[in-house]
Amino acid sequence: MVKLKDIQRAMVRANGMLRRPEVMIFLPALTLAGFWLGGEGTLILIALGLPMVFVMTGAFAQAPAPAAALGEVGLRADITAALDSVLRQGRASGLTTACLVLQFDEADRFLDRHGRAVQAEMLQRATERICTALRQGDTVARLEGGGLAVALGPVRRLDLETLVQVSGRLQTAIGAPMSIEGAQIYVTCSVGFCLVSRAPQETGRAMLDAAQVAADEALRNGPGAIRSFSPDMARTRADREARRDILEAALDDGHIRPHFQPQISTDTGELTGFETLARWHHPERGTLPPAEFLPAIEEAGLAERLGEVMMFHALTSLARWDKAGLAVPCISVNFSGSELRNPRLPERIKWELDRFDLASSRLTVEILETVVTRTDDDVTVQNIGALARLGCNIDLDDFGTGHASITNIRRFGVRRIKIDRSLVTRVDSDREQQKMIAAILSMAERLGIDTLAEGVETAGEHTMLAQLGCRHVQGFAIARPMDFDAATDWIRGNAAKPGLLPRLGHRSA
Repeated sequence: MVKLKDIQRAMVRANGMLRRPEVMIFLPALTLAGFWLGGEGTLILIALGLPMVFVMTGAFAQAPAPAAALGEVGLRADITAALDSVLRQGRASGLTTACLVLQFDEADRFLDRHGRAVQAEMLQRATERICTALRQGDTVARLEGGGLAVALGPVRRLDLETLVQVSGRLQTAIGAPMSIEGAQIYVTCSVGFCLVSRAPQETGRAMLDAAQVAADEALRNGPGAIRSFSPDMARTRADREARRDILEAALDDGHIRPHFQPQISTDTGELTGFETLARWHHPERGTLPPAEFLPAIEEAGLAERLGEVMMFHALTSLARWDKAGLAVPCISVNFSGSELRNPRLPERIKWELDRFDLASSRLTVEILETVVTRTDDDVTVQNIGALARLGCNIDLDDFGTGHASITNIRRFGVRRIKIDRSLVTRVDSDREQQKMIAAILSMAERLGIDTLAEGVETAGEHTMLAQLGCRHVQGFAIARPMDFDAATDWIRGNAAKPGLLPRLGHRSA
Protein backbone atom coordinates (compact mmCIF):
# COMPACT_ATOMS: atom_id res chain seq x y z
CA MET A 1 0.00 0.00 0.00
CA VAL A 2 1.42 3.32 -1.08
CA LYS A 3 1.77 5.75 1.79
CA LEU A 4 0.67 9.35 1.56
CA LYS A 5 4.16 10.59 2.46
CA ASP A 6 5.63 8.59 -0.47
CA ILE A 7 3.14 10.23 -2.84
CA GLN A 8 4.05 13.67 -1.48
CA ARG A 9 7.75 12.99 -1.94
CA ALA A 10 7.11 11.86 -5.52
CA MET A 11 5.11 15.02 -6.22
CA VAL A 12 7.92 17.20 -4.84
CA ARG A 13 10.48 15.36 -7.02
CA ALA A 14 8.25 15.74 -10.06
CA ASN A 15 7.81 19.41 -9.28
CA GLY A 16 11.57 19.83 -9.20
CA MET A 17 12.04 17.89 -12.42
CA LEU A 18 9.40 19.88 -14.31
CA ARG A 19 10.94 23.17 -13.12
CA ARG A 20 14.32 22.31 -14.60
CA PRO A 21 15.19 24.40 -17.68
CA GLU A 22 16.12 21.41 -19.86
CA VAL A 23 12.65 19.87 -19.39
CA MET A 24 10.96 23.11 -20.38
CA ILE A 25 13.14 23.35 -23.49
CA PHE A 26 12.07 19.90 -24.75
CA LEU A 27 8.31 20.42 -24.31
CA PRO A 28 7.78 21.68 -27.91
CA ALA A 29 9.76 18.71 -29.26
CA LEU A 30 7.69 16.30 -27.14
CA THR A 31 4.46 17.78 -28.53
CA LEU A 32 5.64 17.45 -32.14
CA ALA A 33 6.81 13.86 -31.56
CA GLY A 34 3.41 12.93 -30.20
CA PHE A 35 1.68 14.39 -33.27
CA TRP A 36 4.13 12.62 -35.62
CA LEU A 37 3.72 9.22 -33.98
CA GLY A 38 0.10 9.27 -32.85
CA GLY A 39 -1.63 11.87 -34.96
CA GLU A 40 -4.11 14.47 -33.75
CA GLY A 41 -5.47 12.30 -30.94
CA THR A 42 -2.07 12.05 -29.28
CA LEU A 43 -1.48 15.78 -29.82
CA ILE A 44 -4.78 16.63 -28.08
CA LEU A 45 -3.97 14.24 -25.23
CA ILE A 46 -0.55 15.84 -24.68
CA ALA A 47 -1.98 19.39 -24.94
CA LEU A 48 -4.64 18.64 -22.32
CA GLY A 49 -2.72 16.22 -20.13
CA LEU A 50 0.55 18.09 -19.59
CA PRO A 51 -1.10 21.19 -18.04
CA MET A 52 -2.94 18.87 -15.65
CA VAL A 53 0.34 17.24 -14.69
CA PHE A 54 1.92 20.67 -14.11
CA VAL A 55 -0.99 21.81 -11.95
CA MET A 56 -1.01 18.61 -9.88
CA THR A 57 2.71 18.80 -9.19
CA GLY A 58 2.63 22.52 -8.44
CA ALA A 59 5.04 23.39 -11.22
CA PHE A 60 3.11 26.56 -12.01
CA ALA A 61 3.39 27.81 -8.42
CA GLN A 62 5.78 30.72 -8.04
CA ALA A 63 8.91 29.87 -6.15
CA PRO A 64 9.24 31.84 -2.92
CA ALA A 65 11.72 34.65 -3.31
CA PRO A 66 13.97 35.75 -0.47
CA ALA A 67 12.66 38.49 1.79
CA ALA A 68 15.24 41.02 0.67
CA ALA A 69 14.17 40.64 -2.95
CA LEU A 70 10.50 41.29 -2.23
CA GLY A 71 10.96 44.10 0.28
CA GLU A 72 9.43 41.91 2.98
CA VAL A 73 11.00 42.18 6.41
CA GLY A 74 11.01 39.83 9.32
CA LEU A 75 11.61 40.17 13.04
CA ARG A 76 14.56 39.60 15.34
CA ALA A 77 13.96 35.84 15.35
CA ASP A 78 14.27 35.72 11.55
CA ILE A 79 17.71 37.31 11.69
CA THR A 80 19.03 34.95 14.35
CA ALA A 81 17.57 31.94 12.49
CA ALA A 82 19.19 33.02 9.20
CA LEU A 83 22.56 33.51 10.92
CA ASP A 84 22.34 30.18 12.76
CA SER A 85 21.54 28.40 9.50
CA VAL A 86 24.66 29.74 7.78
CA LEU A 87 26.79 29.05 10.84
CA ARG A 88 25.69 25.39 10.85
CA GLN A 89 26.35 24.96 7.14
CA GLY A 90 29.62 26.87 7.34
CA ARG A 91 31.34 24.20 9.40
CA ALA A 92 31.16 21.82 6.45
CA SER A 93 30.97 24.17 3.45
CA GLY A 94 33.42 26.86 4.53
CA LEU A 95 30.82 29.57 3.91
CA THR A 96 30.41 32.48 6.31
CA THR A 97 28.06 35.36 7.11
CA ALA A 98 27.87 38.68 8.96
CA CYS A 99 25.24 40.73 10.77
CA LEU A 100 24.65 44.46 10.30
CA VAL A 101 22.44 46.80 12.33
CA LEU A 102 21.35 50.19 11.03
CA GLN A 103 20.28 52.95 13.42
CA PHE A 104 18.71 56.16 12.08
CA ASP A 105 20.56 59.27 13.21
CA GLU A 106 18.64 61.74 15.40
CA ALA A 107 15.52 59.55 15.30
CA ASP A 108 13.86 61.35 18.23
CA ARG A 109 14.45 64.71 16.61
CA PHE A 110 13.00 63.43 13.32
CA LEU A 111 9.89 62.22 15.13
CA ASP A 112 9.45 65.55 16.90
CA ARG A 113 9.78 67.49 13.66
CA HIS A 114 7.77 65.35 11.25
CA GLY A 115 5.42 63.22 13.35
CA ARG A 116 4.78 59.50 13.59
CA ALA A 117 3.02 59.08 10.23
CA VAL A 118 5.96 60.53 8.27
CA GLN A 119 8.37 58.48 10.38
CA ALA A 120 6.49 55.26 9.52
CA GLU A 121 6.52 56.11 5.81
CA MET A 122 10.22 56.96 5.94
CA LEU A 123 11.00 53.66 7.65
CA GLN A 124 9.02 51.73 5.03
CA ARG A 125 10.83 53.41 2.14
CA ALA A 126 14.22 53.04 3.77
CA THR A 127 13.53 49.33 4.24
CA GLU A 128 12.59 48.94 0.58
CA ARG A 129 15.79 50.69 -0.47
CA ILE A 130 17.88 48.42 1.72
CA CYS A 131 16.22 45.34 0.24
CA THR A 132 16.98 46.61 -3.24
CA ALA A 133 20.63 47.17 -2.36
CA LEU A 134 21.06 43.60 -1.02
CA ARG A 135 21.30 40.19 -2.66
CA GLN A 136 18.44 37.73 -2.83
CA GLY A 137 19.94 35.50 -0.17
CA ASP A 138 20.13 38.24 2.46
CA THR A 139 17.57 38.70 5.24
CA VAL A 140 16.22 42.01 6.57
CA ALA A 141 14.33 42.53 9.84
CA ARG A 142 12.99 45.41 11.86
CA LEU A 143 14.22 45.83 15.41
CA GLU A 144 12.56 47.33 18.44
CA GLY A 145 13.05 51.08 18.50
CA GLY A 146 13.07 51.60 14.73
CA GLY A 147 16.41 50.06 13.75
CA LEU A 148 16.97 47.51 10.99
CA ALA A 149 19.07 44.35 10.99
CA VAL A 150 20.58 42.50 8.04
CA ALA A 151 21.85 38.91 7.98
CA LEU A 152 24.03 38.33 4.94
CA GLY A 153 23.45 35.13 3.02
CA PRO A 154 26.28 32.56 2.85
CA VAL A 155 29.41 33.77 1.09
CA ARG A 156 32.86 32.32 0.62
CA ARG A 157 34.78 35.20 2.23
CA LEU A 158 34.02 38.32 4.28
CA ASP A 159 36.43 40.81 5.82
CA LEU A 160 36.34 44.25 7.39
CA GLU A 161 36.85 46.05 4.09
CA THR A 162 33.95 44.21 2.46
CA LEU A 163 31.62 44.94 5.37
CA VAL A 164 32.57 48.63 5.33
CA GLN A 165 31.74 48.72 1.62
CA VAL A 166 28.38 47.01 2.21
CA SER A 167 27.62 49.45 5.04
CA GLY A 168 28.48 52.40 2.82
CA ARG A 169 26.24 51.05 0.06
CA LEU A 170 23.30 50.80 2.46
CA GLN A 171 23.95 54.31 3.76
CA THR A 172 23.98 55.65 0.20
CA ALA A 173 20.70 53.89 -0.59
CA ILE A 174 19.01 55.41 2.45
CA GLY A 175 20.58 58.85 2.04
CA ALA A 176 18.84 59.73 -1.23
CA PRO A 177 16.04 62.27 -0.63
CA MET A 178 12.51 60.98 -0.04
CA SER A 179 9.41 62.90 -1.10
CA ILE A 180 6.81 62.40 1.65
CA GLU A 181 3.63 64.45 1.90
CA GLY A 182 5.02 67.03 -0.49
CA ALA A 183 8.27 67.58 1.43
CA GLN A 184 11.81 66.46 0.67
CA ILE A 185 12.99 64.32 3.59
CA TYR A 186 16.65 63.55 4.19
CA VAL A 187 17.75 60.84 6.61
CA THR A 188 21.08 59.30 7.49
CA CYS A 189 21.95 56.17 9.38
CA SER A 190 24.87 54.82 11.37
CA VAL A 191 25.87 51.18 10.93
CA GLY A 192 27.39 48.59 13.22
CA PHE A 193 28.37 45.11 12.10
CA CYS A 194 29.81 41.90 13.46
CA LEU A 195 31.89 39.29 11.67
CA VAL A 196 31.79 35.65 12.74
CA SER A 197 35.46 35.80 13.71
CA ARG A 198 34.79 38.66 16.15
CA ALA A 199 31.50 37.46 17.64
CA PRO A 200 31.49 36.63 21.37
CA GLN A 201 29.96 33.24 20.44
CA GLU A 202 29.20 31.52 17.14
CA THR A 203 25.43 31.94 17.44
CA GLY A 204 22.98 34.14 15.61
CA ARG A 205 21.83 35.80 18.81
CA ALA A 206 25.39 36.66 19.88
CA MET A 207 26.16 38.13 16.46
CA LEU A 208 23.00 40.27 16.45
CA ASP A 209 23.65 41.53 19.98
CA ALA A 210 27.23 42.36 19.03
CA ALA A 211 26.13 44.21 15.89
CA GLN A 212 23.69 46.24 18.01
CA VAL A 213 26.47 47.20 20.41
CA ALA A 214 28.56 48.34 17.41
CA ALA A 215 25.58 50.26 16.00
CA ASP A 216 25.06 52.05 19.32
CA GLU A 217 28.73 53.04 19.30
CA ALA A 218 28.40 54.25 15.69
CA LEU A 219 25.30 56.25 16.60
CA ARG A 220 27.19 57.98 19.39
CA ASN A 221 29.87 59.02 16.89
CA GLY A 222 27.46 59.85 14.06
CA PRO A 223 25.85 60.93 11.95
CA GLY A 224 26.77 58.42 9.29
CA ALA A 225 29.36 56.54 11.32
CA ILE A 226 30.35 52.89 10.75
CA ARG A 227 31.73 50.66 13.49
CA SER A 228 32.86 47.04 13.66
CA PHE A 229 32.22 45.12 16.86
CA SER A 230 35.11 44.53 19.22
CA PRO A 231 35.06 43.05 22.74
CA ASP A 232 36.06 46.44 24.21
CA MET A 233 32.73 47.89 23.06
CA ALA A 234 30.79 45.50 25.24
CA ARG A 235 32.81 46.47 28.30
CA THR A 236 32.44 50.17 27.49
CA ARG A 237 28.69 49.75 27.08
CA ALA A 238 28.43 47.93 30.40
CA ASP A 239 30.39 50.72 32.11
CA ARG A 240 28.14 53.33 30.49
CA GLU A 241 24.99 51.56 31.61
CA ALA A 242 26.39 51.30 35.13
CA ARG A 243 27.09 55.05 35.12
CA ARG A 244 23.57 55.72 33.92
CA ASP A 245 22.15 53.65 36.78
CA ILE A 246 24.25 55.64 39.27
CA LEU A 247 23.13 58.97 37.77
CA GLU A 248 19.47 57.93 37.75
CA ALA A 249 19.72 56.94 41.40
CA ALA A 250 21.40 60.26 42.24
CA LEU A 251 18.55 62.17 40.56
CA ASP A 252 15.85 60.05 42.18
CA ASP A 253 17.41 60.21 45.64
CA GLY A 254 17.91 64.00 45.53
CA HIS A 255 21.72 63.90 45.51
CA ILE A 256 21.77 66.06 42.36
CA ARG A 257 20.03 69.28 43.33
CA PRO A 258 20.31 72.99 42.62
CA HIS A 259 22.57 75.63 44.04
CA PHE A 260 21.66 79.27 43.50
CA GLN A 261 23.95 82.07 42.35
CA PRO A 262 22.67 85.64 42.77
CA GLN A 263 22.45 88.23 40.00
CA ILE A 264 22.52 91.85 41.14
CA SER A 265 21.96 95.28 39.67
CA THR A 266 25.09 97.37 39.04
CA ASP A 267 23.07 100.52 39.76
CA THR A 268 21.61 99.62 43.16
CA GLY A 269 23.26 96.38 44.28
CA GLU A 270 19.84 94.84 44.78
CA LEU A 271 19.12 91.21 43.99
CA THR A 272 17.51 90.87 40.56
CA GLY A 273 17.39 87.08 40.37
CA PHE A 274 19.06 83.75 40.94
CA GLU A 275 20.50 81.29 38.43
CA THR A 276 19.82 77.64 39.19
CA LEU A 277 22.99 75.54 38.87
CA ALA A 278 23.16 71.76 39.35
CA ARG A 279 25.47 70.27 41.97
CA TRP A 280 25.98 66.61 42.82
CA HIS A 281 26.26 65.95 46.54
CA HIS A 282 28.17 62.71 46.16
CA PRO A 283 28.19 60.52 49.29
CA GLU A 284 31.90 59.73 48.91
CA ARG A 285 33.43 62.55 46.82
CA GLY A 286 31.58 65.51 48.29
CA THR A 287 29.99 68.29 46.22
CA LEU A 288 30.81 67.91 42.54
CA PRO A 289 30.66 70.81 40.05
CA PRO A 290 28.63 70.36 36.83
CA ALA A 291 31.74 69.90 34.67
CA GLU A 292 32.31 66.55 36.39
CA PHE A 293 28.90 65.04 35.69
CA LEU A 294 26.94 67.06 33.10
CA PRO A 295 28.72 65.40 30.13
CA ALA A 296 27.81 62.01 31.63
CA ILE A 297 24.20 63.18 32.06
CA GLU A 298 24.05 64.16 28.38
CA GLU A 299 25.75 60.92 27.32
CA ALA A 300 23.26 58.87 29.33
CA GLY A 301 20.28 60.67 27.78
CA LEU A 302 19.19 62.08 31.15
CA ALA A 303 19.30 65.79 30.27
CA GLU A 304 15.51 66.12 30.26
CA ARG A 305 15.25 64.29 33.58
CA LEU A 306 17.82 66.67 35.08
CA GLY A 307 15.88 69.63 33.67
CA GLU A 308 12.69 68.43 35.34
CA VAL A 309 14.49 68.10 38.69
CA MET A 310 16.05 71.57 38.41
CA MET A 311 12.73 73.16 37.39
CA PHE A 312 10.86 71.59 40.30
CA HIS A 313 13.43 72.67 42.90
CA ALA A 314 13.78 76.17 41.39
CA LEU A 315 10.05 76.88 41.52
CA THR A 316 9.74 75.26 44.94
CA SER A 317 12.50 77.55 46.26
CA LEU A 318 10.92 80.63 44.67
CA ALA A 319 7.56 79.82 46.29
CA ARG A 320 9.25 79.30 49.68
CA TRP A 321 11.05 82.65 49.44
CA ASP A 322 7.75 84.33 48.58
CA LYS A 323 6.13 82.72 51.62
CA ALA A 324 9.00 83.95 53.81
CA GLY A 325 8.52 87.52 52.51
CA LEU A 326 11.91 87.62 50.75
CA ALA A 327 12.09 89.59 47.49
CA VAL A 328 13.41 87.38 44.67
CA PRO A 329 12.14 88.88 41.39
CA CYS A 330 12.83 85.81 39.21
CA ILE A 331 14.77 82.60 38.92
CA SER A 332 16.73 81.34 35.89
CA VAL A 333 16.81 77.74 34.71
CA ASN A 334 19.08 76.39 31.96
CA PHE A 335 17.35 74.44 29.20
CA SER A 336 19.26 71.82 27.22
CA GLY A 337 18.86 71.26 23.50
CA SER A 338 17.02 67.98 24.08
CA GLU A 339 14.50 69.72 26.36
CA LEU A 340 13.88 72.42 23.77
CA ARG A 341 13.17 69.74 21.15
CA ASN A 342 10.31 68.33 23.22
CA PRO A 343 7.05 69.46 21.55
CA ARG A 344 5.24 69.39 24.90
CA LEU A 345 7.72 71.65 26.70
CA PRO A 346 5.56 74.85 26.76
CA GLU A 347 2.60 72.84 28.07
CA ARG A 348 4.75 71.34 30.84
CA ILE A 349 6.20 74.72 31.86
CA LYS A 350 2.75 76.30 32.05
CA TRP A 351 1.54 73.41 34.20
CA GLU A 352 4.51 73.81 36.56
CA LEU A 353 3.95 77.56 36.93
CA ASP A 354 0.24 77.07 37.62
CA ARG A 355 1.08 74.32 40.07
CA PHE A 356 3.14 76.75 42.18
CA ASP A 357 0.84 79.72 41.47
CA LEU A 358 3.70 81.75 40.00
CA ALA A 359 3.51 84.35 37.24
CA SER A 360 5.35 83.32 34.08
CA SER A 361 7.46 86.50 34.30
CA ARG A 362 9.10 85.04 37.43
CA LEU A 363 10.78 82.33 35.31
CA THR A 364 13.78 83.05 33.09
CA VAL A 365 14.61 80.48 30.43
CA GLU A 366 18.35 80.37 29.71
CA ILE A 367 19.27 79.20 26.21
CA LEU A 368 22.78 78.75 24.86
CA GLU A 369 23.77 80.98 21.97
CA THR A 370 24.71 77.87 19.97
CA VAL A 371 21.10 76.64 20.22
CA VAL A 372 19.75 79.89 18.75
CA THR A 373 22.06 79.61 15.76
CA ARG A 374 20.51 76.25 14.77
CA THR A 375 17.34 77.72 13.33
CA ASP A 376 16.65 74.69 11.13
CA ASP A 377 15.08 72.90 14.10
CA ASP A 378 11.41 73.81 13.76
CA VAL A 379 10.39 72.35 17.13
CA THR A 380 13.06 74.35 19.01
CA VAL A 381 12.03 77.55 17.22
CA GLN A 382 8.37 76.97 18.03
CA ASN A 383 9.08 76.14 21.67
CA ILE A 384 11.19 79.23 22.34
CA GLY A 385 8.53 81.39 20.71
CA ALA A 386 5.79 79.71 22.75
CA LEU A 387 7.71 80.27 26.02
CA ALA A 388 8.21 83.94 25.15
CA ARG A 389 4.48 84.32 24.38
CA LEU A 390 3.69 82.60 27.67
CA GLY A 391 5.48 85.49 29.37
CA CYS A 392 8.71 83.78 30.39
CA ASN A 393 11.91 85.80 30.11
CA ILE A 394 14.41 84.53 27.52
CA ASP A 395 18.11 84.92 28.36
CA LEU A 396 20.75 84.21 25.70
CA ASP A 397 23.55 82.47 27.59
CA ASP A 398 27.30 82.50 26.78
CA PHE A 399 26.86 85.41 24.38
CA GLY A 400 30.01 86.11 22.39
CA THR A 401 31.06 82.46 21.96
CA GLY A 402 28.75 81.56 19.05
CA HIS A 403 27.37 83.25 15.97
CA ALA A 404 23.89 84.43 16.91
CA SER A 405 22.68 87.04 14.43
CA ILE A 406 20.71 90.14 15.36
CA THR A 407 17.80 88.70 13.36
CA ASN A 408 17.72 85.60 15.56
CA ILE A 409 17.97 87.66 18.74
CA ARG A 410 14.86 89.56 17.71
CA ARG A 411 13.16 86.47 16.32
CA PHE A 412 13.34 84.57 19.59
CA GLY A 413 12.20 87.46 21.76
CA VAL A 414 15.46 87.53 23.74
CA ARG A 415 15.03 89.80 26.78
CA ARG A 416 18.61 89.75 28.00
CA ILE A 417 22.02 88.64 26.77
CA LYS A 418 24.52 87.11 29.19
CA ILE A 419 28.02 88.15 28.22
CA ASP A 420 30.32 85.15 28.40
CA ARG A 421 33.00 84.94 31.06
CA SER A 422 35.76 84.78 28.41
CA LEU A 423 34.97 88.42 27.52
CA VAL A 424 34.62 89.52 31.15
CA THR A 425 37.95 88.19 32.45
CA ARG A 426 40.47 91.06 33.04
CA VAL A 427 38.09 93.62 31.57
CA ASP A 428 39.36 96.11 34.16
CA SER A 429 42.92 95.94 32.76
CA ASP A 430 42.60 94.75 29.14
CA ARG A 431 41.69 97.58 26.76
CA GLU A 432 40.66 95.16 24.00
CA GLN A 433 38.23 93.43 26.35
CA GLN A 434 36.76 96.80 27.21
CA LYS A 435 36.23 97.63 23.54
CA MET A 436 34.50 94.28 22.96
CA ILE A 437 32.20 94.70 25.95
CA ALA A 438 31.43 98.29 24.99
CA ALA A 439 30.43 97.20 21.47
CA ILE A 440 28.09 94.48 22.82
CA LEU A 441 26.51 96.89 25.30
CA SER A 442 25.98 99.51 22.59
CA MET A 443 24.26 96.97 20.35
CA ALA A 444 22.07 95.73 23.21
CA GLU A 445 21.05 99.30 24.13
CA ARG A 446 19.99 100.08 20.56
CA LEU A 447 17.99 96.85 20.39
CA GLY A 448 16.36 97.50 23.75
CA ILE A 449 17.86 94.32 25.27
CA ASP A 450 19.06 94.04 28.86
CA THR A 451 22.59 92.83 29.68
CA LEU A 452 24.24 90.66 32.33
CA ALA A 453 27.93 89.82 32.67
CA GLU A 454 28.66 86.37 34.07
CA GLY A 455 31.84 85.08 35.63
CA VAL A 456 32.66 88.35 37.43
CA GLU A 457 35.40 87.33 39.85
CA THR A 458 37.02 90.56 41.05
CA ALA A 459 35.87 93.92 42.36
CA GLY A 460 37.81 95.57 39.53
CA GLU A 461 35.85 93.68 36.88
CA HIS A 462 32.61 94.55 38.67
CA THR A 463 33.55 98.22 38.73
CA MET A 464 34.56 98.40 35.08
CA LEU A 465 31.41 96.62 33.90
CA ALA A 466 29.29 99.09 35.85
CA GLN A 467 31.23 101.99 34.32
CA LEU A 468 30.74 100.59 30.82
CA GLY A 469 26.99 100.37 31.43
CA CYS A 470 26.33 96.65 31.97
CA ARG A 471 23.06 96.44 33.92
CA HIS A 472 23.55 93.20 35.87
CA VAL A 473 26.47 91.08 37.08
CA GLN A 474 26.91 87.56 38.39
CA GLY A 475 29.98 85.71 39.64
CA PHE A 476 32.26 84.83 42.54
CA ALA A 477 32.85 88.53 43.25
CA ILE A 478 29.21 88.73 44.32
CA ALA A 479 28.65 85.22 45.70
CA ARG A 480 29.38 81.61 44.90
CA PRO A 481 26.52 79.18 44.11
CA MET A 482 24.78 78.24 47.39
CA ASP A 483 22.25 75.71 48.55
CA PHE A 484 18.76 76.89 49.52
CA ASP A 485 19.50 77.64 53.17
CA ALA A 486 22.70 79.56 52.42
CA ALA A 487 20.96 81.47 49.62
CA THR A 488 18.17 82.42 52.03
CA ASP A 489 20.72 83.80 54.51
CA TRP A 490 22.45 85.69 51.68
CA ILE A 491 19.16 87.31 50.60
CA ARG A 492 18.56 88.60 54.13
CA GLY A 493 22.14 89.83 54.47
CA ASN A 494 22.14 91.58 51.10
CA ALA A 495 18.81 93.28 51.85
CA ALA A 496 20.22 94.61 55.12
CA LYS A 497 23.06 96.49 53.37
CA PRO A 498 21.81 97.83 50.01
CA GLY A 499 23.99 99.99 47.84
CA LEU A 500 27.25 98.38 48.99
CA LEU A 501 29.01 98.43 45.61
CA PRO A 502 32.63 98.77 44.54
CA ARG A 503 33.66 102.38 44.44
CA LEU A 504 33.13 103.75 40.90
CA GLY A 505 35.31 106.30 39.25
CA HIS A 506 34.30 108.35 36.20
CA ARG A 507 32.53 106.45 33.39
CA SER A 508 34.78 105.17 30.63
CA ALA A 509 34.44 106.87 27.31
